[in-house]
Amino acid sequence: MQPAEKLSITLPAEMVRVIRDKVAMGSYGSNSEVVREALRGWMEREQRLLTLDAAIVRGIADSEAGRVQEIEAVREELRNHFEP
Repeated sequence: MQPAEKLSITLPAEMVRVIRDKVAMGSYGSNSEVVREALRGWMEREQRLLTLDAAIVRGIADSEAGRVQEIEAVREELRNHFEP
Protein backbone atom coordinates (compact mmCIF):
# COMPACT_ATOMS: atom_id res chain seq x y z
CA MET A 1 0.00 0.00 0.00
CA GLN A 2 1.23 3.46 -0.83
CA PRO A 3 1.82 5.97 1.96
CA ALA A 4 -1.20 8.10 2.79
CA GLU A 5 -1.32 11.80 2.09
CA LYS A 6 -3.68 14.20 3.79
CA LEU A 7 -5.94 16.14 1.44
CA SER A 8 -8.41 18.87 2.29
CA ILE A 9 -11.51 19.01 0.07
CA THR A 10 -14.77 20.94 0.00
CA LEU A 11 -17.97 19.04 -0.72
CA PRO A 12 -21.61 20.01 -1.06
CA ALA A 13 -23.69 19.51 2.10
CA GLU A 14 -25.58 16.56 0.57
CA MET A 15 -22.35 14.65 -0.10
CA VAL A 16 -21.08 15.38 3.40
CA ARG A 17 -24.37 14.09 4.82
CA VAL A 18 -24.06 10.85 2.83
CA ILE A 19 -20.50 10.32 4.07
CA ARG A 20 -21.41 11.01 7.69
CA ASP A 21 -24.50 8.78 7.48
CA LYS A 22 -22.36 5.86 6.22
CA VAL A 23 -19.98 6.29 9.15
CA ALA A 24 -22.84 6.72 11.66
CA MET A 25 -24.51 3.50 10.41
CA GLY A 26 -21.25 1.65 11.05
CA SER A 27 -20.70 0.80 7.38
CA TYR A 28 -17.32 2.54 7.53
CA GLY A 29 -14.94 3.46 10.31
CA SER A 30 -14.21 6.99 9.12
CA ASN A 31 -15.06 9.64 6.58
CA SER A 32 -11.79 8.83 4.82
CA GLU A 33 -12.81 5.18 4.38
CA VAL A 34 -16.04 6.26 2.69
CA VAL A 35 -14.22 8.57 0.30
CA ARG A 36 -11.55 5.95 -0.48
CA GLU A 37 -14.21 3.34 -1.27
CA ALA A 38 -16.08 5.80 -3.49
CA LEU A 39 -12.88 6.66 -5.36
CA ARG A 40 -12.04 2.97 -5.82
CA GLY A 41 -15.48 2.46 -7.35
CA TRP A 42 -14.98 5.44 -9.65
CA MET A 43 -11.56 4.17 -10.72
CA GLU A 44 -12.96 0.69 -11.43
CA ARG A 45 -15.79 2.23 -13.48
CA GLU A 46 -13.28 4.27 -15.47
CA GLN A 47 -11.28 1.11 -16.21
CA ARG A 48 -14.41 -0.74 -17.34
CA LEU A 49 -15.29 2.16 -19.64
CA LEU A 50 -11.78 2.13 -21.13
CA THR A 51 -12.12 -1.60 -21.75
CA LEU A 52 -15.52 -1.06 -23.36
CA ASP A 53 -14.16 1.74 -25.54
CA ALA A 54 -11.35 -0.54 -26.72
CA ALA A 55 -13.88 -3.28 -27.56
CA ILE A 56 -15.95 -0.78 -29.55
CA VAL A 57 -12.87 0.34 -31.49
CA ARG A 58 -12.04 -3.31 -32.26
CA GLY A 59 -15.63 -3.93 -33.34
CA ILE A 60 -15.62 -0.94 -35.67
CA ALA A 61 -12.29 -2.04 -37.14
CA ASP A 62 -13.65 -5.57 -37.68
CA SER A 63 -16.75 -4.18 -39.37
CA GLU A 64 -14.75 -1.89 -41.63
CA ALA A 65 -12.48 -4.83 -42.56
CA GLY A 66 -15.49 -6.95 -43.47
CA ARG A 67 -15.17 -9.30 -40.49
CA VAL A 68 -18.91 -9.45 -39.79
CA GLN A 69 -21.67 -12.04 -39.46
CA GLU A 70 -25.33 -11.88 -40.35
CA ILE A 71 -27.50 -11.34 -37.27
CA GLU A 72 -29.57 -14.47 -37.89
CA ALA A 73 -26.42 -16.61 -37.86
CA VAL A 74 -25.39 -15.09 -34.54
CA ARG A 75 -28.87 -15.61 -33.07
CA GLU A 76 -28.84 -19.25 -34.14
CA GLU A 77 -25.41 -19.74 -32.61
CA LEU A 78 -26.63 -18.22 -29.34
CA ARG A 79 -29.79 -20.35 -29.34
CA ASN A 80 -27.72 -23.49 -29.85
CA HIS A 81 -25.37 -22.47 -27.07
CA PHE A 82 -27.95 -21.50 -24.44
CA GLU A 83 -30.97 -23.67 -25.17
CA PRO A 84 -30.98 -27.27 -23.95
